[in-house]
Amino acid sequence: MQAPTVGFIYPDHAAEDDYPLAAAVLGTRLPVAHIYGTDLHAIAELLDLGSPDKLRHGAELLAPERPAAVVWACTSGSFVYGPQGARDQVRALAAAAGVPASSTSLAFVAAARALGVRRVAVAASYPDDVARLFVDFLADAGIEVVAQSSAGIDTAAEVGTLTAAQVRELTLANDHPDAQALLIPDTAMHTIAVLPELEAALGKTVLTANQVTIWEGLRLIGEVPTAAALGSLFSERHSYVGR
Repeated sequence: MQAPTVGFIYPDHAAEDDYPLAAAVLGTRLPVAHIYGTDLHAIAELLDLGSPDKLRHGAELLAPERPAAVVWACTSGSFVYGPQGARDQVRALAAAAGVPASSTSLAFVAAARALGVRRVAVAASYPDDVARLFVDFLADAGIEVVAQSSAGIDTAAEVGTLTAAQVRELTLANDHPDAQALLIPDTAMHTIAVLPELEAALGKTVLTANQVTIWEGLRLIGEVPTAAALGSLFSERHSYVGR
């Protein structure tokens, strides 16, 4: 029996090797297609990066893989449109791809709801003005951000160079005792290999961008296997309850 396939549209290059790493753990196919634009964490540039034409092109690149679902693997390039804009964005993507679609921002909301998480801390790599848009996006979904930090890194390429030790430091420095989970919202950051270590260090759930993106794609096709190596989100089967 052929493994299920979920396709991912990924901006430029940074931490896309998280996807084959997760695919090996899950025993599934997670092909990645790249679209290109500036990798600046700036609002105007992010709006262009997540534009309908660019995502349509990404869907065309993935078509030969025959994915059962497609996910826009970019947090900032989805939440920058606001809650309704992000939903419109994935509806247009689904129409272009001909299969169910979602995005990393919507995946964070779905994952938090599946886990029953209502209070979170956010450890963002973005500049503060961009990070605050993510906080607003979560608030619209009923998720309270009890602490938010901004590392102020201007480009995705720079985020992609962070070492496992630096990711761990960012995580430990930005937790909050009232948070049920810590969210790390940048698909440019390598996190898949260190998820169990991060959760053990904090003693709570850690949700990272590439992790929730992969989970969301598998959820769309009803094929989410358990895999403790990918953190609490994958440690058992969770039922997503919509708002």
